[in-house]
Amino acid sequence: MADRRLERLLPVLQWPTRSEAEASRWFSPVQLGPLRAEQRTWVPAMVPWRATGDGEVTDAVIDWYARFAEGRPGVIVVEATGIRDVPSGPLLRIGHDRYVPGLRRLVEAVREASGGQTRLLVQLIDFLAIKRRPEREKFFARFLEVDDALRAAAAAALGDEVLRTAAEEQLRSRLASTPDELLERILPPRTFESYAMGYRERVTDLHLAQVRDLPRTLPGLFAAAGVRAREAGFDGVELHYAHAYTMASFLSARNTRADGYGGPRENRVRLPLEVFAAVRAAVGSDWAVGCRFLGDEVIEGGNRIDDAAFFATEFARAGFDFLSVSKGGKFEDAKQPKVGAAAYPYTGPSGHECMPTVHLEGGPFGRNVPLAAAIRQAVRAAGFATPVVAAGGISTFEQAEAILASGAADVVAAARQTLADPDWFRKIHEGRGEEVRRCFFTNYCEALDQAHKEVTCQRWDRLFPEGEGQVPLARDGRRRLTAPRWKA
Repeated sequence: MADRRLERLLPVLQWPTRSEAEASRWFSPVQLGPLRAEQRTWVPAMVPWRATGDGEVTDAVIDWYARFAEGRPGVIVVEATGIRDVPSGPLLRIGHDRYVPGLRRLVEAVREASGGQTRLLVQLIDFLAIKRRPEREKFFARFLEVDDALRAAAAAALGDEVLRTAAEEQLRSRLASTPDELLERILPPRTFESYAMGYRERVTDLHLAQVRDLPRTLPGLFAAAGVRAREAGFDGVELHYAHAYTMASFLSARNTRADGYGGPRENRVRLPLEVFAAVRAAVGSDWAVGCRFLGDEVIEGGNRIDDAAFFATEFARAGFDFLSVSKGGKFEDAKQPKVGAAAYPYTGPSGHECMPTVHLEGGPFGRNVPLAAAIRQAVRAAGFATPVVAAGGISTFEQAEAILASGAADVVAAARQTLADPDWFRKIHEGRGEEVRRCFFTNYCEALDQAHKEVTCQRWDRLFPEGEGQVPLARDGRRRLTAPRWKA
């Protein structure tokens, strides 16, 4: 009986023969500055939550990337890897020299699994502080700042003048029992957000010394991380300028800093360019340095494609070796998290555009490609040949080949389809496309990511082929940690 979920996917009338695939654009080489990739197939960064709590490479991390490498894509980008030596859960880190040996082991595993064919980049990320949504009682007892303005607002909204002079404990207790619709009128906007969503730093919090000093500290942190990445043997780095994190927040139209790093987009692009310059100076011109950034923030008051085209042109002018285009994924429209959980930037409209599913109107397939096309056109019009990477709902050979043929991009990337079947590039290249295990695009994987559980795929979680032997399982004991092996 056919799986009806397959009916919602892009139809494939005929997979290419081996000779057709070998003659295609997608399986042809591309130059990324000083780096040559043998194919224009690309696996974007995905966070699998397999590192140690201290950010160290584990055997499960090695298995994850080696399994992708068996499909022999042109490029794999290792997950967002923190540039600071600070706690960040089971996310890889590169903020200290002690991480280099583990990362070198990861590089060597990918080299071996791909037969030396796959180029390996690591994505470098910085993020600001974010806290879990607090329990109501704890917030009002411990975190609420009480001043005369708050007292006046509470007295006016609750019709109780006693609150202007009441004991602080009495005021806190009264507010703790006040409905949210009234609290939203009483508390300052950022305070209400901290109560309802959890505290989150912004790049505009110039009253915080660590935020105010970001333009001074970040170039050096990124540069040091780049040096470690080169020492570990990576072929280059992808600077994470996308989604909800620090560098994207500097680029955002909502960045109103008045210190020369916010306001007009000429100022907003300043720090990303300074970070790139510091990395380039540290690692040299013979090593690939590119970035991933947003073609559209998809939030009110955020960047749109004209901003992205401007940034892309400036990036190309500065000498970036590639530009990988994404969309959305912002905190500003995220859903309210449960008490005890942190806000997740892929739960609102911008997040749905970042990782669109078959349930989204218009579908997910190539949904973000027009952004890459507009960016590439702007870069070419400015006289630069910087390669542009397109992604978002890519799931068939015909789709990828059409994107390249139209000039919308120079490289076509696929994350979720590659997760569903790490061998799909090889299967197509060898004329065995009918064996591809296709992604359902329901975001089963994204739900696991949101819960910070080991990311797996519903297409292979419960597949245990006879003769496969013992398979490593997730902590819940029900999901396999790597895709079944393909008998090539």
